[in-house]
Formats: sequence, C-alpha cells, structure tokens
Amino acid sequence: MAKEGEHSTFHAKDYVDPPPAPLFDASELKKWSFYRALIAEFIATMLFLYITVLTVIGYKSQADTTTDSCAGVGILGIAWAFGGMIFVLVYCTAGISGGHINPAVTFGLLLARKVSLVRAISYMVAQSLGAICGVGLVKAFQSLYYNRYGGGANTIADGYSTGTGLGAEIIGTFVLVYTVFSATDPKRNARDSHVPVLAPLPIGFAVFMVHLATIPITGTGINPARSIGAAVIFNNNKAWDDHWIFWVGPMVGAGIAAFYHQFILRAGAVKALGSFRSQTHV
Repeated sequence: MAKEGEHSTFHAKDYVDPPPAPLFDASELKKWSFYRALIAEFIATMLFLYITVLTVIGYKSQADTTTDSCAGVGILGIAWAFGGMIFVLVYCTAGISGGHINPAVTFGLLLARKVSLVRAISYMVAQSLGAICGVGLVKAFQSLYYNRYGGGANTIADGYSTGTGLGAEIIGTFVLVYTVFSATDPKRNARDSHVPVLAPLPIGFAVFMVHLATIPITGTGINPARSIGAAVIFNNNKAWDDHWIFWVGPMVGAGIAAFYHQFILRAGAVKALGSFRSQTHV
C-alpha cells in the first residue's frame, strides 16, 4: 500500500505486434517441437472426450434409474465437466501447443495468422484422432451404458429446427473463440501487465456458460473434434444426420470471432487501410 503523499503507478510494457505466421511453413515439419505439440493436442483431446462423454453417459444412466430430479450431476454438472476439463487441459498444454483442443479454435487462429496452415491442418487431424480415441475408451469401459444412452453424440433435440441448431453452434463458438482471442491477446498482457491474467480460466468459463445455454438444443458441440469423435464411435444414423451442423456452425462462429477481434477491436482494417494510403502517397 502506498504511503500518504505517494502515488503508485503502473507502467505498461513496450509492445510490438508479432509478425503474422507464414501461411506455408514446411520447415515446421523438421522440428521436434512441432511433433511434441501434435502429441499434446492428441492426448489433451483424448482426455477431454474421455472425461466429458463419460460424465454425459453417467448422468443419463442415473437419470434413467431414479425419479429424483436432484440425483446425479445434472446439466449443471455436465457443463462443469466440459468447462473444467478445458481449464485444466489448456493450462497444461498452453506452453507446448497453445492449448487449442478444438479445430474451431485452431481455424480462428489460422484466419488471424497466429498459426501456419501446416500446423493448423495437423492440429485438426490430431484433435479429431484424439477425440475418436477418447470416446473409444468410454465405449470400451462402459459399452452397455454407452450404446443405451446415445454415446454422447451431438444431435438436435426434438422441437428445434436445423436453423436453430446451427445458430446455437455459431453463437456458442463465437463466444468461445472471442474469449480465446481476448484472453491470449499479447497486447492486452503488455498493457495490463500489472493485472495477473490466467488465460485458461476465462476460456473454461466460456465453455461452461455456453454449455448451460445450448445443451438442451444440440447437446453443445462448439468443437468439431468432440462431435466427430462421438459420431464415429457411436456410428448411428441419427448422429450423422445433422453432423454437418457441428462443423459448419463452429467454423463460421470462429471465423466471425477472428474477424471481430482482429479487424474491429484491434482495428486491423484501419491499420491496413492507413498503410495502403501511406504507400500510395510515397
């Protein structure tokens, strides 16, 4: 605490925007750090799907065997499982792979030129394979309950239209990816260096809040790897009927979030226009 007559001041660190990631960077394929990041994304997504889908199956089995509405974890518990696991896994892998654990997040960062195309595609493959393996473990350990209670697959709930489901996925993913950009913005970290920011926390809370809102509509995808992992292992017609929604919706939402953060909040469009004008007057 500052003494009387003294003024405590905080000085922001000097900051320069990092250069955009190259679109094609084949040199990454020669680096061990690249493959270490792929392993981290694979394992993290596998663990994410194992814990969360197992929670969903457990909730449905408990709800089916009792009339007590308070029995089991409920929708609130499912939302906590998804949000909590994202918090834990992003915290563990952020320093290795960036802690994406979601093809939509990777796609948004690709559009913002935070990762190269080579890394983005490789991450998406690793995430999808990890998700399939994670749900495979759930089926291996809980085969009876897994098949009986839908395998944790994302489907549009009865009473909701395809448009409603698509809109829910777009908006939900926008919230998530917008939070990712805001929580990891290096300029904000430099400007507000006196305020400690734990990036995985708001990201986990974003996942938690979106699940509370959209579980009754789509079961909440907002992560194409989560959706395809459950669909591949469950392999039921209903799981595939509207599966495109759980890719298109998250990718559109991530694209909008990337544009909003980079070109509106960070004024990327204004900077680009100013640079163009200055060159034309040289």
